[in-house]
Amino acid sequence: MHLVLFDVDGTLVDSQHMIVAAMDRAFASVARPAPSRAETLSVVGLSLDEAMHRLLGAEAEPAVVRALGEAYKASYFDLRRSGGDQEPLYPGARAALDALAARDDVLLGLATGKSHRGIRAVLDLHDLHGRFVTVQCADDHPSKPHPAMVRAALAETGVAPERAVILGDTVFDVAMGRAAGIVAIGVAWGYHEADDLAAAGAARVLDDYAELLPSLGELFRW
Repeated sequence: MHLVLFDVDGTLVDSQHMIVAAMDRAFASVARPAPSRAETLSVVGLSLDEAMHRLLGAEAEPAVVRALGEAYKASYFDLRRSGGDQEPLYPGARAALDALAARDDVLLGLATGKSHRGIRAVLDLHDLHGRFVTVQCADDHPSKPHPAMVRAALAETGVAPERAVILGDTVFDVAMGRAAGIVAIGVAWGYHEADDLAAAGAARVLDDYAELLPSLGELFRW
């Protein structure tokens, strides 16, 4: 049996406009200048506290970090409630999930910086409930790139590290996978540069979801 773990933001769904808008609102709520779009997207995948610390700087006061985190969550929730397909699946994502789910030697999982509430919203929006046998998120683990999420997914599924892979768009995903002893595959359609993913140790970087199954076939010798 093989385990294929997916990051969510920037890998399965394109939520960048929601993330940037919520971050802008959060910083406005504490009367601080918002980070640039590039700065905001650079911390996608980290836990909320870690992301805010990086955006504010090492000397950030804990109370301000907490206030920003709460404001961000509230803003994101408000934006989501406005309706519409605001976190669309990337082209080819559903077809790739369907193809992998059809195999009897593959288990699917999530390893994401989203909260449980955020994950439920994405699964509801795209009717993906039941697809993932293990779901690991920032509510239960240290921030990426700590390997806790991957280790928990391996323990839950009983899959050996050499038979697992994580697909992600950030260097945090790649570093997390490598720290847990599994293969990391980067995706070029997300929020970090392909060259950075390769430099971080991604076994390969995909340009399109159509490349996922052939790449897994080569890695796992299907």
